[in-house]
Amino acid sequence: MKKTLLLFVALPFFLVACGGGSGKKSAEKSQAELYKENMEIEAEIGDMARGMFQVLPASANNPDNPLTDAKVKLGKILYFDNRLSKDQTQSCNTCHDLSTFGVDNKPTSEGDDGTLGPRNSPTVMNVALHTTQFWDGRAKDVEEQAGMPITNPVEMAIPSEEFLEKRLSSVEMYQTLFKEAFPDEANPITFDNIEKAIGAFERTLLFPSKWDKYLAGEKNALSLDEKKGLKTFIDAGCVTCHTGSLLGGNMFQKFGVYGNYWDFTKSAAIDSGRIVETKMDADLFMFKVPSLRNVSKTGPYFHDGSVSDLKETIKIIAKTNLNKDLTDEEVASIAVFMEALTGEIPAEVSAVPEELL
Repeated sequence: MKKTLLLFVALPFFLVACGGGSGKKSAEKSQAELYKENMEIEAEIGDMARGMFQVLPASANNPDNPLTDAKVKLGKILYFDNRLSKDQTQSCNTCHDLSTFGVDNKPTSEGDDGTLGPRNSPTVMNVALHTTQFWDGRAKDVEEQAGMPITNPVEMAIPSEEFLEKRLSSVEMYQTLFKEAFPDEANPITFDNIEKAIGAFERTLLFPSKWDKYLAGEKNALSLDEKKGLKTFIDAGCVTCHTGSLLGGNMFQKFGVYGNYWDFTKSAAIDSGRIVETKMDADLFMFKVPSLRNVSKTGPYFHDGSVSDLKETIKIIAKTNLNKDLTDEEVASIAVFMEALTGEIPAEVSAVPEELL
């Protein structure tokens, strides 16, 4: 009886010591399998990805608007200042909120008098690297773009460039700041310099993510699931438009190659796209391809903010522009990869300048 009892008591210890319980051995095997899978997918897509995409550049310089500390400082203050709107109800930051990845997370944004604009306000993060500005590309760079909403009657509604110059000239702070930013000019408070200062500030809004570490050669910067999402992204054909350092922002594409986009987005209004600007038939329903950096944080999506869910957005664009019906699993996988494109943005970036407090 004693021998039987001793055997019964000792058996669990024997099983643990010899791996008789499958837990530890299975866990080790699972880790080994995951490692093998990670190595295999890295070998399949690693070099390919580094050929298709590039690390986010460290700077976005404009030779016609050299960056200086004084100019960037002035630009940030202007960016946050409600005096740049007619009734002083909003600033650039109202629609392009730096605390929420450069957007207001609304389908379309309210102007100075509360009127809604017709298009979604895109993010300003990394925007200086885009080849053109606005959904229709009507501004060549961030300097030109900076001034357009200010005098747009449904946006900031400043009556004229001279109106704003006069308003800012009456502010002692700006008399000093403009002189520091543009020291060689006798009368530096001009609309052109307002654009240059805001543009200079926006050129500093470049924020890499772990995706950049991966592209730079840090193979473990992305998780296995993120790499699977990247593979799905490539295999689905998303790289037809979303390539380069921004995964977009560098070309125009028709929205709805394989069907009317509004049939899928349920848009309240049909936007003809770039043709409104160029008057060229070839630009009907053409829009600038958005950058996918920070995309998981910058909804709602599309030019009219008609779709709020990222996964639904992925499914729609795959159908309308690639003629592919992605499975829920494929969509979820791509969304996981897109999370890896979220930049690391320091808290001080969105801090309101003390000069405005």
